[in-house]
Amino acid sequence: MRTRIVSGALAALVVLAAPANTAEVAADPSTQREFIAKMGMCGQCHGPNGTPVRPNIPIIWGQQQDFLVKQIHDFESGERANELMTWAAKTLHEPERGPAAAFFAKKTWPTRTGTAAAAAPTRPNGMAVCEACHQLGFAGGLLVPRLAGQNYDYLVESMRSFAEGQRTNLDMVNMMKALTPAQREAMARYLSAL
Repeated sequence: MRTRIVSGALAALVVLAAPANTAEVAADPSTQREFIAKMGMCGQCHGPNGTPVRPNIPIIWGQQQDFLVKQIHDFESGERANELMTWAAKTLHEPERGPAAAFFAKKTWPTRTGTAAAAAPTRPNGMAVCEACHQLGFAGGLLVPRLAGQNYDYLVESMRSFAEGQRTNLDMVNMMKALTPAQREAMARYLSAL
């Protein structure tokens, strides 16, 4: 009799403890169907193979993970303005943001196909200061994006947005304001050809 009571009590504890343990262990969002669908939606613009569908859309495959997390945050919070990206960032639940960034960061930077912007004949003046943050070869690091091989149109537009104060990274705003549009275009041409 005593064995049955102890066994019954243990069985009840296991049953009662199971939901608590299940709730404590959060499911990996990257394995959930909804998350996978959201990543597929990103591919509608950023490209299912990493090559964006339009030249003014940035390449995010192989981009720095911490940079991508920050961009998702900035679009969601309104620090960066783009109606479609703000909506997309808001569809990601907080626990999905890191895995979303990791999803794209782990992918291989796309191979250039088609017509890329013509390379500048020589490296434009002033590029060394860019490498201080964007790293050697403009490969990016931590919160700083890779620029090497990024879309020319996207780079030109980003540099213009910084120069006009529409994007708020103060260092970038000051550097881009100091350059003429022709200098920014030469830099974008050089970077996109890397």
